[in-house]
Amino acid sequence: MEEGSQRERGRGTLGTAGAEGRQILIELGEQNLDAICLSTYRTACKLRFIQKRCNLHLIDIYHVIEAVRDAGLNAVELHAGISVIRLENLVSSLFNQLGKRLPTTHTINPRESTVLLVELILAAVDSDPEGRLTVLSVKAMLSMLCGGKLIDKLRYVFSQVSDSHGVLVQSKFDSFLREALKLPTAVHEGPSFGYTHTLARSCFPQQKRVMLNMFLDIVSDPPPCLVWLPLMHRMASVEHVYHPVSCSYCRSNGMTGFRYRCLRCRGYQLCQNCFWRGNASGSHNNQHQMKEHSSWKSSATKLGRALSRTLGCVSSRETSHPVYPEEPERTLNLSNIVIPNRSINFDVNKQKRELIAQLESKNREILAEIKRLRAEHDAACQPSPDKGSTNPTLLAELRLLRQRKDELEQRMSSLQESRRELMVQLEGLMKLLKDEEQRQAVQAAGSSHVSPSRPSPSAVRSVGAASPHAHMFPPQDSLAGVGGDVQEAFAQGPRRNLRNDLLVAADSITNTVSSLVKEHTNMYYVCTNMYYIHTDAQTCTIYAQICTIYAYINM
Repeated sequence: MEEGSQRERGRGTLGTAGAEGRQILIELGEQNLDAICLSTYRTACKLRFIQKRCNLHLIDIYHVIEAVRDAGLNAVELHAGISVIRLENLVSSLFNQLGKRLPTTHTINPRESTVLLVELILAAVDSDPEGRLTVLSVKAMLSMLCGGKLIDKLRYVFSQVSDSHGVLVQSKFDSFLREALKLPTAVHEGPSFGYTHTLARSCFPQQKRVMLNMFLDIVSDPPPCLVWLPLMHRMASVEHVYHPVSCSYCRSNGMTGFRYRCLRCRGYQLCQNCFWRGNASGSHNNQHQMKEHSSWKSSATKLGRALSRTLGCVSSRETSHPVYPEEPERTLNLSNIVIPNRSINFDVNKQKRELIAQLESKNREILAEIKRLRAEHDAACQPSPDKGSTNPTLLAELRLLRQRKDELEQRMSSLQESRRELMVQLEGLMKLLKDEEQRQAVQAAGSSHVSPSRPSPSAVRSVGAASPHAHMFPPQDSLAGVGGDVQEAFAQGPRRNLRNDLLVAADSITNTVSSLVKEHTNMYYVCTNMYYIHTDAQTCTIYAQICTIYAYINM
């Protein structure tokens, strides 16, 4: 009762899982696979459709083993019950890992695949009135429906149904067959592969002790209860095989999949759809023996292989599977190995092992300390934005520094604007002075033509008026560094006031800039002192940036 309630609660968590689980059976009915006459092919086709619909063909047996191990089911007894929630977590991890492995060009819906597969397993378990969801149920169905090689699947199955000596346990194998045969029952093919109490023994009637390689012979000669399993794998391997011949019944140009050739009717060949549905034409009937072909070989290839076999170049009999060691693989325990007739100083080996263990422990401690120091260093070098926000004094100092910096930048901008305006005015005054000088030169040239032998009274007055003020102007060396136009303008007597005004303005600009530089220098030293006083990494970084800005301004 407790397991049943867990199952109902698990189904409730799946939401619309029941509807979607029934949907896959509806889609299976739409494939018209019940028209296939042979029950083995019909069962294999149905399970292959479900395998691809649930995206299990993209998961091999090794991924199933890894997921089962991660779910902690390896240490659980095979007949122990499992809840639906745990089953859902196991299947969900399978498809989530699959989504990470697939390329970006091929995407799946892990949630949908999980729901479909969980409901299929539950439907298969419910097909048996006495069935219950166990660890063996999950392992058997997942191993049968997943992709990969059939040999790898059977090796995993044998590891589950054998003892510690690598011998098949008939009771475990019988339980495995009961769980695996629930899959054909779930797709309404149960009568074709019904369970009997002698089913496990009939698979190996001649052997008393079945080892791994005997068990793997199922691949070449499967028993009737498992004949659908290797057929499903053969169907998956020939889905894209093309045969460049036409079907003798449907007249299709080329075949894909299996090709069937009649051994009695010469040249009579059928595609897999026609053969599975019992179609026949002409003198051929369904009682004739047919040979199944999974590949296309040209006449030249057939002739070459025949000659090779005749000359003994190719073995006429090939093994259906590689030969594996009979003993089960075990984890080596070197501490229990005792080699006779060999003197070994076990005390020395024990000391060496203890020393190695101590060194490994010390190495782990050092690595942990390095990791901790690296984390602290990264935290100090990359402070978070919230670090230092709880210090009100620091925030006030930073706010005042930013405000003072903005005031100085605004004053510098206004001074630069005033200097620009003064330079524009100076340029205009220089142009006026040059025009006045040219006009006076023209007038002087006209008066000299009138009276060349006698100077004009205006010229004498201009010279006499200029001489009393000559001592008020500085020599030409005092204007060194100034342009020639400015020197000529300042050399004229009547322009004394303009010259003095310009010099006063220049002095004012120089004094203002000097005071601004002094203030920048003072702020630079203040920030430098604050940089050395504070110990907080973020505060020191901010002061260092401010010092760099002020140093750049004073350049």
